[in-house]
Amino acid sequence: MAFELTFAGDAVRVLQSEAAFEGYFAVRRLTLQHQLFGGGWSPPLVREVFERGDAVAVLPYEPETDCVILIEQFRPGALRDARSPWMLEVIAGVVEPGETDAEVAHREAGEEAACELAELVPIASYYPSAGACSEHVRLFCGRVRRAGAGAVHGARGEGEDILVHRIPRLEALALLAADRVPNGHTLIALQWLQLQGESLRQRWLS
Repeated sequence: MAFELTFAGDAVRVLQSEAAFEGYFAVRRLTLQHQLFGGGWSPPLVREVFERGDAVAVLPYEPETDCVILIEQFRPGALRDARSPWMLEVIAGVVEPGETDAEVAHREAGEEAACELAELVPIASYYPSAGACSEHVRLFCGRVRRAGAGAVHGARGEGEDILVHRIPRLEALALLAADRVPNGHTLIALQWLQLQGESLRQRWLS
């Protein structure tokens, strides 16, 4: 591809970095400058950055039944939602030190959905909210060997109460079209599946 961004990481100066909050998550207060498109440097800017670690998310897909495995759980950040603070989501988890993305995908699939995955196909990597959060997400589609659909799973010691759903692919895409999927990871995964689902199913069943 011909397009390149104008600046890279060396076009930023971090003048000061300090902890603004340490709790379940962390917030750092940065004082920084960056180069300007018109030339020169910006004045010092103070910005708080929410740090929660990087994450891996996976959309389990079962080609034999043409279904996806999605989980339903409570999300405190969605308390303001008029419909419900429970969300239908892909499986996801934070990357622990020393873990590979594949290890996270398999660990979280087992914990959250009693789901065993075979092949993992990369979908996308992205910053969900780079204006305020340092989190980077790597998103995959995984071939389902088995899944605990219809049961409740999750790490109880972490306060997880997760209901597992097996949903036909076309029904999941209908939810997407009806604006019934207000979760970013799941939106991206289902949009990808809308484009790649038929060819992926043919490949995995061949």
